[in-house]
Amino acid sequence: MPERRTVALVTLGCARNEVDSEELAGRLAADGWELVEEAADADVAVVNTCGFVEAAKKDSVDALLEANDLKDHGRTQAVVAVGCMAERYGKELAEALPEADGVLGFDDYSDISGRLQTILSGGNVEAHTPRDRRKLLPISPAERQGSAGVALPGHAQTGSDAAPPAGSPEDLPEGVAPASGPRAPLRRRLGSSPVASVKLASGCDRRCSFCAIPSFRGSFISRRPSDVLGETRWLAGQGVKEIMLVSENNTSYGKDLGDIRLLETLLPELAAVDGIERIRVSYLQPAEMRPGLIDVLTGTDKVAPYFDLSFQHSAPGVLRAMRRFGDTDRFLDLLAQIRTKAPQAGARSNFIVGFPGESESDLAELERFITEARLDAIGVFGYSDEDGTEAASYEDKLDPDVVAERLARVSRLAEELTAQRAEERVGETVRVLVDRTDDEDGIVGRAAHQAPETDGVTLLSTDQELEPGRMVEAKVVASEGVDLVAEVLSVEGAGCTEEAAR
Repeated sequence: MPERRTVALVTLGCARNEVDSEELAGRLAADGWELVEEAADADVAVVNTCGFVEAAKKDSVDALLEANDLKDHGRTQAVVAVGCMAERYGKELAEALPEADGVLGFDDYSDISGRLQTILSGGNVEAHTPRDRRKLLPISPAERQGSAGVALPGHAQTGSDAAPPAGSPEDLPEGVAPASGPRAPLRRRLGSSPVASVKLASGCDRRCSFCAIPSFRGSFISRRPSDVLGETRWLAGQGVKEIMLVSENNTSYGKDLGDIRLLETLLPELAAVDGIERIRVSYLQPAEMRPGLIDVLTGTDKVAPYFDLSFQHSAPGVLRAMRRFGDTDRFLDLLAQIRTKAPQAGARSNFIVGFPGESESDLAELERFITEARLDAIGVFGYSDEDGTEAASYEDKLDPDVVAERLARVSRLAEELTAQRAEERVGETVRVLVDRTDDEDGIVGRAAHQAPETDGVTLLSTDQELEPGRMVEAKVVASEGVDLVAEVLSVEGAGCTEEAAR
């Protein structure tokens, strides 16, 4: 009888990391590892780190140290770092954090089982050596498809870079995708949420002066539409009701496949997958938005009219220094175009304040935009230098105290405005996916304008018992900050549509 090997995956950062963790889980489960939820119950704790900004990097280090503490009193024998921070810093992280028994990069993912077994057995796996991943793919997007030997986390399919799990579907570890075709998804679900993310692409060709992501995630490369469709069908079979399409830049999807409008074709096909009730698209670049994409996002059944637009700022001078495009009036016009098509459309964005050279008038221009934009959710970040970025070399840096003051000022404004926007939705009828039920909040769901984790929620009022995954129609009767309170009108999928109990 083979030795029992247990592993826990601790995931930090964005939805893209969550997809990567489920790919790693699929690889490990297919090779006989038993996945457990808690690091304390695992032989090996694998921490999927985030390397985006300083706060995220600190959280990653804290998670690694916390997992390391388990080695003194529990089952855990090894702690391994993977993910963006491990990829970005590699040997430097290993030297600074000897508590980690291994620091593995993306290139190690295809043999993650072997790497973990070596570490668990007391062997040494050399720490990953970072390299600029933008140089691994051809400059021309049209030449990137089929590039051999380039690791693309979240893209793995059986029949491509990994052997399909052996045995009949009923013999496979629970939740591991079987090789039902030549390119079945290599993935195992971690958790039972009715929502799951699907990678549309990896990497980014934009060169924003503040962002280091392309250097460790690489140049942009799309997944095949058939792979995205196949994975969505598999997830639907796992009970998933909402799919969120993620990448560093979804508006570029298809440019390396010969069709920049491929997303407009793919979305209706995804929405037609049996069992899927909602498709959500995240990470949209304002400069790349086009009328046809707006039409599909606002006019396709089961596709949420949701616009996660990466504005970052609205003052023209700051945007140019960021190597970005647009201004307040252009951005407001884009939002007006969207709302002409779908008045209830959701819109969110993130902004950086205190960027080098940002003047008081620049900040006032940003405040004007945020005030007029009527966004449902706003993330505000204070600028800080990131290793290897162009902006880190800029000379006209603001004093950290000034950055902190501006961050607090704009954050207060954002909190006030998003609460006002939620209040505007009182009286609307919304379609809500039930996410969870608990003793404290009752029945918690999300309307079309609310993405998981990043946006508000909808608290449902009803005498019925509603399990996660049910879709209901509800009327918004109140707001609490960015959250909505809604009375259930009807429940979908209960034989015929039921009238909610009064």
